[in-house]
Amino acid sequence: VQLVESGGGLVQPGGSLRLSCAASERIYSSNFMAWFRQIPGKEREFVARLGWGFGNTKYADSMKGRFTISKDGPKNTVYLQMNNLKPEDTAVYSCAIGRYASNSFREYDSWGQGTQVTVAS
Repeated sequence: VQLVESGGGLVQPGGSLRLSCAASERIYSSNFMAWFRQIPGKEREFVARLGWGFGNTKYADSMKGRFTISKDGPKNTVYLQMNNLKPEDTAVYSCAIGRYASNSFREYDSWGQGTQVTVAS
């Protein structure tokens, strides 16, 4: 399955962005969709994940209350709504699909190309 992200850009601190990740094929109820982010020289960092079948979600502690992961089933699309953005949220954000409820990027099978999010005044 191919994943294509969109929605990144430049935003001021305190602002909001919504990222989208569209899958080229049907996402099955057994799948998990996740967002990770990465800055140069660092390992991919878990942001949030969603179980496609039940819609159960999990967030990294630093994103709780600010980020929301959601889905549009018929469109095979997962979203990441990011509010109250901070400069330290600047990174390349990528979506991924996997078969396990995991916070580890190693457990995910396919990845999008990533979208840059820059938070700066």
